[in-house]
Amino acid sequence: MTGPLSEDVRELLLSRIKDVADYPKPGVMFKDITPLLADPKAFAALTDALVELAGQYGATKIVGLEARGFILAAPVAVQAGIGFVPVRKAGKLPGATLAQSYELEYGSAEIEVHAEDLSAGDRVMVIDDVLATGGTAGASLELIRRAGAEVAGVAVLMELSFLPGRAKLAGTLGDAPLDALIVV
Repeated sequence: MTGPLSEDVRELLLSRIKDVADYPKPGVMFKDITPLLADPKAFAALTDALVELAGQYGATKIVGLEARGFILAAPVAVQAGIGFVPVRKAGKLPGATLAQSYELEYGSAEIEVHAEDLSAGDRVMVIDDVLATGGTAGASLELIRRAGAEVAGVAVLMELSFLPGRAKLAGTLGDAPLDALIVV
């Protein structure tokens, strides 16, 4: 499923995403979204599309995944008038946290959320920049549920269709939708 984009907006966003070969290691084609963020028209169009999805999901909180997911999620939460909750790399949050380990395409990692930032009754939309292997998104879904909240949906700017992210998330999404604004 893809998100709410006209062909013009899709082309605008795609034109602002730069391919960087062999980063962070040889053989990887990194998708650099910093040119998109630097273009106020493109960034606004992206934010508007994600706000529309937040409304469709009935989200009451937005989770942004470190680090580029923060940049996308925070303005969506502000514009939608709902709370923003950062999911951080392990050891970056003070106080009581919930942690979850996961695998990514070139290693493993652990993420955390403040235990008190999500609770029963929250409908949480997860936002990230890229869906690749699904490790980070899947770990965030586990954290949200362990906190007692409900997953309202997952939205990403871009899905790398040649990687197994969507298939990996299929078993953990439940009834929650997964929307990619752009699929490459």
